[in-house]
Amino acid sequence: MKTTLKTNITVKDICEGFVYNELEGKGLFGLSGKLTIQPEYQRNYIYAEENREDGVIESVLNEYPIGLIYFNKVGKDSFEVLDGQQRITSLGRFITDKFAVKDENGMPQIFGNMAIDKQKKIIETKLLIYECEGTESQIKEWFKTINIAGVPLNNQELLNAVYSGPFVTKAKEEFSNSQNANIQKWSAYVSGSANRQDFLECALYWVSKGNIGDYMSKHRKDKNIDELKKYFNIVIDWVSSVFVDVEAEMRGLDWGRLYETHHRTAYNPDKVSSQVKKLYGDPYVYNKKGIFEYILGGSIDKKLLDIRFFNEAVKRSVYAKQTAKAKKNGKSNCSNCAIGHDANKSKIWNYPDMDADHVAAWSKGGATTAKNCEMLCKTHNRAKGNR
Repeated sequence: MKTTLKTNITVKDICEGFVYNELEGKGLFGLSGKLTIQPEYQRNYIYAEENREDGVIESVLNEYPIGLIYFNKVGKDSFEVLDGQQRITSLGRFITDKFAVKDENGMPQIFGNMAIDKQKKIIETKLLIYECEGTESQIKEWFKTINIAGVPLNNQELLNAVYSGPFVTKAKEEFSNSQNANIQKWSAYVSGSANRQDFLECALYWVSKGNIGDYMSKHRKDKNIDELKKYFNIVIDWVSSVFVDVEAEMRGLDWGRLYETHHRTAYNPDKVSSQVKKLYGDPYVYNKKGIFEYILGGSIDKKLLDIRFFNEAVKRSVYAKQTAKAKKNGKSNCSNCAIGHDANKSKIWNYPDMDADHVAAWSKGGATTAKNCEMLCKTHNRAKGNR
């Protein structure tokens, strides 16, 4: 890969003809139309939502370096930003009065209202820019190694770079557009930010059953994302039809896996809603996120709920009372052994050889309290747990 250092390009040059798309939240063009600021392998503009764009302007005003910028030369007189699109977009947005920075008195100032000397300092600042020329694989390998202003690329942003093409373009228009009217609905079930590719990553993860890279490679040249959109919406619609109440703990669950496992099962939404409310109101259910898979699976796997177990003080207290009573009556301190016919009928088990169990099963409403606790020998407790 060939690189050429340019030191005479100013902020004014870069921002000449700057275009920013408010709907998609990205810088489009600069350098009098010769520069594509955000090619498809670039991440969305995130400096605004992370409150970092002010820092770019303040660095320029204070004559602090804002770092190297890399252009990919794609034609005789055309370039695309390989690294630096966040900083360039911040500069362009400020010069076109899209946001304000605070002056020395703490007052917000847009570029158009700043003192002439400050305006001049900004637009005449020279940037350090490397023009890079190379094959697609060379350019993208270099892009993967770049740390953009201290914000490393996440996995999906890297995959977008590796598999850039018509499929990624369409996919980002749908799932990486923070202005998409569906974002609010999706946010009930998907964690993260559209700008950081979290919705796109989730959609790809679901449809590919976890093999995102393979799926993107296979569909890289596709000019539509019909399968991706259809599958994602099917999963979302299924979740919202089964669980009519939206809970915060639904966000980020692997709904794609749950859909594949359970979508052929019929559910009564009213009954499901009642179950959810009951489990949310149960103080012994520690893992609220596990409630949904627990219900979908027929309310069998209690491990999903992380049920609170009897603490050590309760167990030792119950053990002492049971043992004292058993010795007095000449029977085993395990109630199941006491009604048996073998040698254990009168055996007094040591504390380490016993486990705590609910007298009235938790699944049938039994509370995790001392009154509902009994100690059983490990053999009988395990046998009871398997029924």
